[in-house]
Amino acid sequence: MEAVNVVIADSSELIRIGLKAIFVQSEIISIVGEANSNNELKELATSRKPDIIIVDYTSKDFDIRVIPEVLQRLPSVRFVAITKDQSAQTIVDALRSGVTSYVKKDCSAHEITESVIETAAGKKFFCGQILERIREEKINVDDIDFEQLSCEPISLSEREQEVIKMIAEGYTNAQIAEKIFLSNHTVNTHRKNIMRKLGVNNTAGIVMYAVKTQLVSPNKFLFTSTIS
Repeated sequence: MEAVNVVIADSSELIRIGLKAIFVQSEIISIVGEANSNNELKELATSRKPDIIIVDYTSKDFDIRVIPEVLQRLPSVRFVAITKDQSAQTIVDALRSGVTSYVKKDCSAHEITESVIETAAGKKFFCGQILERIREEKINVDDIDFEQLSCEPISLSEREQEVIKMIAEGYTNAQIAEKIFLSNHTVNTHRKNIMRKLGVNNTAGIVMYAVKTQLVSPNKFLFTSTIS
């Protein structure tokens, strides 16, 4: 894989130093700039043309509007959002604004590095806690714009579609195995094959695919809104 050129955007110098310390451990990632405000980020995006911008759009002197503004100037760039623990609606707004991947600042160094590498490879990377947050806060799935998610025709067996549906409905591997009379090992193999075919890295990606392709009903998918 070619070098991934990254701009770090965060108003906190400490955070920027920390991210640089993480990325320097990767032979693939190259830091081409740092921004501490919306205006600085827009200038850097135009002049450095990075592959990835990793940004805390909630930090001081940043806001979410910078994401579509930069994408207008540089459509090829991909955004990885990295924030503190946020509400599900904030995460949804980020996805709708053009963020490709989302991690939290308390994720491991490995996860943060992988989010950049996977996003540069054209994939999406989500912290596994994101959908749990959406469930907890009962955000209506109809409010989420899934247009960003790729759902090109993919060859899935009937059994794989069945497993995807059950994963999206919240069943564990053991529960799936018991329900469809398979071993845990076989279910785990199906899960790995599904992630490979979908080009995702975690359960969140499988669930989003299931919703996008209507393998599961949004109303059944633990997203029921409490708002009448």
